[in-house]
Amino acid sequence: MHFKYKAMNEAGHMVSGELQADNAEDLDIRLQRLQLDLISFRTQRSSRRRAFKFNFGKNYVTREELITFCIYMDQLLSAGVPLLQGLQDMRDSVEPSRFKDVVASLIEDVQAGQQLSYGMQRFPEVFDTIFVSLVHVGEESGELSEVFKHLTESLKWQDEIIAQTKKLLMYPSFAAATIFGMLFFMMMFLVPQAKIFMLNMIGELPLETQILINISDFVVAYWMPLLIMPFVLIIGLWAAMKLSYRVHFQVDRLKLKVWIVGPIMQKIILARFASFFALMYSAGITVMDSLVILQKTANNLAIEKALEEVSDLIADGSSITHSFAEVKLFPPLVLRMLSIGENTGALDHSLNNVSYFYDREVKESIGQLQAMIEPIMIIILGIIMAAMIVSILGPIYDVAIQNADMTSAPPKGS
Repeated sequence: MHFKYKAMNEAGHMVSGELQADNAEDLDIRLQRLQLDLISFRTQRSSRRRAFKFNFGKNYVTREELITFCIYMDQLLSAGVPLLQGLQDMRDSVEPSRFKDVVASLIEDVQAGQQLSYGMQRFPEVFDTIFVSLVHVGEESGELSEVFKHLTESLKWQDEIIAQTKKLLMYPSFAAATIFGMLFFMMMFLVPQAKIFMLNMIGELPLETQILINISDFVVAYWMPLLIMPFVLIIGLWAAMKLSYRVHFQVDRLKLKVWIVGPIMQKIILARFASFFALMYSAGITVMDSLVILQKTANNLAIEKALEEVSDLIADGSSITHSFAEVKLFPPLVLRMLSIGENTGALDHSLNNVSYFYDREVKESIGQLQAMIEPIMIIILGIIMAAMIVSILGPIYDVAIQNADMTSAPPKGS
């Protein structure tokens, strides 16, 4: 069970946290070993919401803490420090936090004679399937230190990929929000003021000016639904994806085809897939088991479905390369490197090359996209301003010219 507790430390300060325990008595025993006196507790139901807060809430284990854990375990195990002692040293070296509670629970499981991977399985929001599988392989092979070393490199790479993905999505979103905000301001405030002025000064409005005014009137009349509609559409799409596998599948497939952003997202997914596949294969996990695990971590139903079809084809006796080629989702580079790795017996090396290539491609693509955003924004804003000038200032300028001509014209009969 998962408990949320309040306790008092040796200094008399109140601390709170979360801990896995079999029951309330077990929770009290575990806290006493942490030199904490239990004051109150309540059960905490595991949910996707907790997993979502994994990287954002301060009460949850961050990726940086997980990387630190892997580095620490690699160094201690490489130095010959026993696993249990290494975990205890790490528990004693960190401040009270969710991470310390997790380590304390792992210590309890190891002291009870369980494997480290067994204890990790109880924290799926912290240790994903790939992490637990690799640790289990390391325990069975006696290469746990090497596994933690690989996990450290993989987590650092994954952290960099996530940062690149945020950059990829942040710049287009910021540009779109800026342009939308400026248009909304113009239609709500600038055009209505100009409309009053022009109607008093000009009799009949040109077509382009009338179109602009009609759009402004529509925005002023329905500004609230227009602002709410994007959120309604997003929530509706999210609900449809949750309720319908077919909708979710089509949306995930569309993500990979969106102009500019889609190919970059596909490269990120393929780089992550190749990196994890290589890591598991080099650790001794079979191709079939690796594909099953990767299906659960693809985060894209189109990729997940393709990997499922690949597994079925391999199970039917097809080669790895032929199976990947049959699903027609993976690009020629991946197929070529799989073929080389399969023929030479160095599949992990070939997959690492794929990961390196796509990682470099992603960085270059994101850099190019960032460089394109500013001139694209300037062009779009220039077009908008030009349209506003033609529609609003154009008629005013024409009237001013006509008045000037009438003023300068000589009186009749002179």
